[in-house]
Amino acid sequence: MLLRIGHLSTFYHTAMLLMADEDLCSGIDADIEWKLFGTGPAIVNAFEKNEIDLAYIGLPPAIIAIERGVPIVCIAGGHVEGTVICSKAQYQGYPEIRSLEDILKQFKGMTIGVPGKGSIHDVILQDSLAHAGLRQEIAVNNFAWADMVMEAVVKNEVAAAFGTPALAVSVKHYAGGKILYPASRLWPNNPSYGILVDKDYLLANQTLVAAFLHAHETATALIRTEPARAADIIAGHVGFIDTAFVLETLTVSPKYCAQLTDPYIASTMGFVSVLHDLGYIRRTLEADEIFDRTLINKVHSGAHHYNAGINYP
Repeated sequence: MLLRIGHLSTFYHTAMLLMADEDLCSGIDADIEWKLFGTGPAIVNAFEKNEIDLAYIGLPPAIIAIERGVPIVCIAGGHVEGTVICSKAQYQGYPEIRSLEDILKQFKGMTIGVPGKGSIHDVILQDSLAHAGLRQEIAVNNFAWADMVMEAVVKNEVAAAFGTPALAVSVKHYAGGKILYPASRLWPNNPSYGILVDKDYLLANQTLVAAFLHAHETATALIRTEPARAADIIAGHVGFIDTAFVLETLTVSPKYCAQLTDPYIASTMGFVSVLHDLGYIRRTLEADEIFDRTLINKVHSGAHHYNAGINYP
């Protein structure tokens, strides 16, 4: 049996731990083929071409895909509140400036960088600009690979960036930058990533997919309970970053769990309305078109852990 998994380069996705530590995957009776993609929209394109069976992805690009008929469904969570706004140090942020609107006004006539159009980071940025009345006054540069956004900040090609905690930590270390607004305030409970699966694959391979979810939940527990060990494993796998960098990234928004909670789903449904308003989708979707809790409720039957934090050393 083959399980083809699409993933991003994001450190705090459990893909990194599962790729690095084969023992975590010992219960999965399949050959796993990992495929790296630059953005969430690229992953949904791979689903559409039947190149992958399961993937780690932010919910907005998944919603866009489902609306246009791609047969995928979200079967588990992973992390919430994984979008941050960051810049070089000369700009002011929270708490010096209390409102996001006033923070964004600093960038009138400038450009903000963000991963691909339709990514969760792009949608949060576009919605933030719309609420501030700044969509015509601030340019947006969408990058095909999320890693390119940090380079653009360093080279002053963009004045600020919306992206992952890893981006924010990179901007801090390599551009003398900072986070301008807390992730928890930007869009509470936003589903920074979930586990999406092809519906036919799910139907034909329930036991296998459940085994993957067991491994996924075990890995999220490792991040929560032993973050230093998890960071060491991830750093060793990636190769060009150190453990301290990964650990700092894990602490930016320490909300890890595999469960699909009511707030996770409610926040996702908020994205459905915004995607429709922005013209990214033609109709609104219902929750049961996006989510299937059947397996995760069996794998993770207890209370969720998104608010448990991590055991920071």
